[in-house]
Amino acid sequence: MRIRFNSTSRILRCAALAVVLSTAGALAQTEPDLRQIMLRLDRLEEQNRALLAEIRQLRSELAASSLHPAEETTGSQPGLDERLQVEETRTADLAQSKVEAAHHFPIRLTGMVLFNAFLNSHGSAGGQYPTFAGPDSDPSGGASFRQSIIGLDFDGPHALGDGKISGTLRLDLFGGSGQGLDQLVRLRTATLGLDWKSRGFLVGVDKPIISPREPDSIAQVGVSPLSGAGNLWLWIPQARFHQNFQLGELTGFQFQAGVVQTRENSGSPLSPYTDPKGAADFESARPGVEARLEFFSGSNRRIEIAGGFHHSVSHVAYISVPSDVYSVDWLARPWKLLEFTGSFFTGQNVAPLGTGGIRQGLVILGPNQAQAVHSLGGWGQLTIRPLPRFWCNLFTGQQDDRNSNLPAGSIGKNLAFGANVFYRIAPNVLASFEAAQTRADYISSGMLRNNHYDLGLAYLF
Repeated sequence: MRIRFNSTSRILRCAALAVVLSTAGALAQTEPDLRQIMLRLDRLEEQNRALLAEIRQLRSELAASSLHPAEETTGSQPGLDERLQVEETRTADLAQSKVEAAHHFPIRLTGMVLFNAFLNSHGSAGGQYPTFAGPDSDPSGGASFRQSIIGLDFDGPHALGDGKISGTLRLDLFGGSGQGLDQLVRLRTATLGLDWKSRGFLVGVDKPIISPREPDSIAQVGVSPLSGAGNLWLWIPQARFHQNFQLGELTGFQFQAGVVQTRENSGSPLSPYTDPKGAADFESARPGVEARLEFFSGSNRRIEIAGGFHHSVSHVAYISVPSDVYSVDWLARPWKLLEFTGSFFTGQNVAPLGTGGIRQGLVILGPNQAQAVHSLGGWGQLTIRPLPRFWCNLFTGQQDDRNSNLPAGSIGKNLAFGANVFYRIAPNVLASFEAAQTRADYISSGMLRNNHYDLGLAYLF
């Protein structure tokens, strides 16, 4: 079928001529009218040129589409079958690299396979990485994969005013006794959050709001590093809200507040009194409130500093004992090769937030008599990155409980310090060596020490 495009061009020319003749025959023609006529003629000519360009383009497309189908596969362009095979291969590759939920939302598998070879001196009580030095025991060592982590990160749809739903799940193998055939999967942390541009809401199991940071280590992963030595690490159920306030592109404040579920512990030092009827048992979990305000500024050179507080009430032996903790945490990176992080806390009855092996929140003194233990502690870590694949950390921390609040045999102070080095063998393979010492100062019994050495190899996925 042949299309006559020249007829359209002739129609436009005739229309333009008619406009000119009708205008020229008008009476009392003025100079402004002539100027308007010229402008209209210029516009018509521009439209005519644009139409001619479209006609030429359409002709070339029609000519290309009139080729015989066989010519498409004999030239340099791939044929239909070949393109179909390429698309099927790409689809198969995508299916291997993507995990999708039943409701077709993307899920990312993450975690690490972690191997640890470790050696402890006297005082480890048989633990892989003791958080405090216990009664004297023989040196011990071994190897383990128990600290390996399996995680899922997932994203959901937009909802509630363009909010973005996301979540995380982290499991490890640190449950059970650690002996052969008794290494159980254990929940570490889990979160489900809804985030908008400057605010968000989250529910889950995570570190306390007032203690979000922790030292870097792949030697101590089953519990957070420096547990019982200044790091309030316990993963507790919580619901929290955060709001960001921008003062500039890289400067602002973040406010967090929420409710938490504390973990009370019947293993606190009940001496010198124990109710013979068993009424000295703790109420296993209690609600608490927490808040934290952080100031941040910078990117490569960055500073973050935050203050927070926690309040809850422990119930034991028909008595209510308050838990009040105040904290400060920070990150200072004055140079991309140097970083200093840490946290400090003070308060009473800090055990419900988790302090590793030092869970001395309160003491039962007698019927309807209890006393909260006052504590002071914190930790710090200095990170040096001389090479892209190599860095090292120097760390220390301690928890110092008020001796006058404690009975004999309790730990008055627990101090830990050490260093580790990391080397990135491959983009997702890390090797690390760590050496640390823990010193526990027992009231009326003296100090016990434990030296720990660990060689770790982690495959990140």
